[in-house]
Amino acid sequence: MANVVDFELWLNLAVALGIGLLIGAERERRKGTGPDRSSQGIRTFTIASLLGAVSTIFNFWLLVTSVICVMVFTAVSSNKQQQKDPGNTTEIALLLTVILGGLAIHHPTLSAAIAVSLAILLAAKAPIHGFVTNMVTKDELNDFLILAAATLIILPLVPNTFMGPFQAINPRNLWLIVILVMAISALSHLALRWFGARIGLPLIGLISGFISSIATVSAMGTRAKETPDILSEAVSGATLSSLATVLQLTLLLGVVHPPTLKILAIPLAFGCVSIVIYGLVIAIKTLNKNKMDTATLSKTFSVKHAFMLAAVIAVILIFSAAINVWFGQAGLVAASGIAGLADVHAPTIAVATLAATSKLAIENTALPILVAFSTNSTAKAVMAVISGRKPYYQKVILGLIVQVSSTWVGWWLTSVI
Repeated sequence: MANVVDFELWLNLAVALGIGLLIGAERERRKGTGPDRSSQGIRTFTIASLLGAVSTIFNFWLLVTSVICVMVFTAVSSNKQQQKDPGNTTEIALLLTVILGGLAIHHPTLSAAIAVSLAILLAAKAPIHGFVTNMVTKDELNDFLILAAATLIILPLVPNTFMGPFQAINPRNLWLIVILVMAISALSHLALRWFGARIGLPLIGLISGFISSIATVSAMGTRAKETPDILSEAVSGATLSSLATVLQLTLLLGVVHPPTLKILAIPLAFGCVSIVIYGLVIAIKTLNKNKMDTATLSKTFSVKHAFMLAAVIAVILIFSAAINVWFGQAGLVAASGIAGLADVHAPTIAVATLAATSKLAIENTALPILVAFSTNSTAKAVMAVISGRKPYYQKVILGLIVQVSSTWVGWWLTSVI
C-alpha cells in the first residue's frame, strides 16, 4: 500500500514539474534579452510550481507562506527592474503557478487543465489584444459585457418554474429568449461589419434576417428602388433572409422543446432547401459584385427589442393558453396566425412551451406554427410591395410562395407517412 501511495505522490510531483515547465517555457520566450529582460523564466516557474507542491505535501499553511514569500520576492524584483512593459502578467502567472503546483498534489487533472489554459492565454497575447483593440469597437465590447452579465449573472437567479395565469409563464425560458435574441443579433452584427463590405448583399440579407426578416425585406426593397442596377442583389438578400427565419425557428424549437422540432423537421427542411435553391439561383449572378458601407452600422443588439420580444411572447403565451383552454386547438391556430403577422418566433415559442408543459399534444403543434409561418410570409410580401417596385416584389413574393408551399408539402408528407 505504501508503494502505491508513493507512486501516486511521485506522479503528482511530476505533474507539478510539468506545469512549471509548460508555463515557464512560454514565459522564457517573452522574457527578452539584455539588462532589461524579465527575471522570471523557465527555471523560476518550474521551481515555483515544485515549491507549491512540496509545501502542500507538508502543510497547507506552508503553501500560504510560500505564496506570500513569492509575492514579496516578485515585488522586490519588479522594483529593481525598469522594464518597458508596465504589465504584471508574468508576476501574477508566477503566483498562480505556485498555487497550481500545490493543487497538483490532490487534484492533478484539474491543475494540469488550468495550467494548459493559462499557457494558451499567455501565448495568445497578440491575437487577444488585436481582437479587443482593432476588431471590436468600444460600444460592441460594452454590449458583449451586457450579454455576458445577462447569461452568467442574471440567468442563474431567474426562477425556473411555471407561474402566472394558466401557469403559462416560465421566467427562465423568457430570459433565455432575451439572451438568444441578443446573442444572434450580436453575432449577426459582427459578421455584417467584418464581411459585409466584401461579400455583398446576399450574405448581408441572410445575416440581417436573423434580426428581422421583415425589416430586411423592407431595407432591400428601398435599396433596390434607389439603385435599380442592384435589383438582383437586393432580391437575393431579401430571399435569403427567409432562410434565416427557418434556421432561427429551428434553433428556438431546439432550445424550447426538441420534440416539437422533431415533428416539424421535414416541413422546415423542405422550406429551408427550397429557399436556398431559389436564393442561390438569383445570387449566382451577384457574387462579389456589390459592397455595402459598414461604417454606420447600428448597435450590436437592442436590449429594448429583446425585452419587447420577451413581453410579446409572455402575452402570447397567456393568450394562447387561454384560447387553448376555452376553444381547443382551433382557437390556438387562429391566435397563432394573427400573432405571426408581426413575428413568427413568438407564437412558435408559445406553442412549443404549451407542448413542453403538456397543455398541448405534440402532434397538434405543427399546424399553428405553420399557420404563423405562413402569415408571417404574407407580412413579408406586403412589406416588399410597400418598399420596392414591381420587379422587386414580384421576385420576392415568388420566393416566399416557393418556400411556404414547400413547407406545407413537407407537412403533408409527414402526415401521410
